[in-house]
Amino acid sequence: CFFFFFSSRRRHTRCREVSWARRCVQETGINAEYMGIYQSREQKMVLMNVLSNCLKAIVNAERAGKRQVLLRPVNKIVIKFLRIMQKKKFVGEFEIVDDRRGKKIVLDLLGRLNKCGVYSPRFDITIKGMDRIMDYVLPSRQIGYIVLTTTYGILDHEEAVKKQTGGKILGFFYQLKNSLIHKSCLLYTSPSPRDLSTSRMPSSA
Repeated sequence: CFFFFFSSRRRHTRCREVSWARRCVQETGINAEYMGIYQSREQKMVLMNVLSNCLKAIVNAERAGKRQVLLRPVNKIVIKFLRIMQKKKFVGEFEIVDDRRGKKIVLDLLGRLNKCGVYSPRFDITIKGMDRIMDYVLPSRQIGYIVLTTTYGILDHEEAVKKQTGGKILGFFYQLKNSLIHKSCLLYTSPSPRDLSTSRMPSSA
């Protein structure tokens, strides 16, 4: 009997707390979830990394063979990252559209990008440790770039080495298609003695 009385009292107290929380939300607009009393069943998704979302959209559009891709929302880091990719001729022109909700970018694709992404967590990289992180992230030191945030701004690893500065790693991008394409070239060679000699085969052959 005591247990039944105690459990029913707890349910009654909980019902009063929930009804009071709902009344607070309706009358005063106080967020009852913040007070930890009433939790709504609807949970909103939160965008954790804007740069990661934009780079994933670019890779998916490249694999689908699209000419343009819409990126939203964007921030200053995304814009500077895209300018580095544009400077290295991995992507084309892009237009920033201010919709007063977080901005969006219309990016032209060139079909030259194999993969790009963020590196999390953002480790500190020194000049001496630059080669080590390149071997770990990129398929080769001659292919692709690593983007860093430094005291001089957001730079790729080549500019960071020129300015003799380290920083935190943001992401990477690279291309493998040009490494598989062999450009034809003409070589001048001296004529072979066999070319000057007449053929021994009869003309009727």
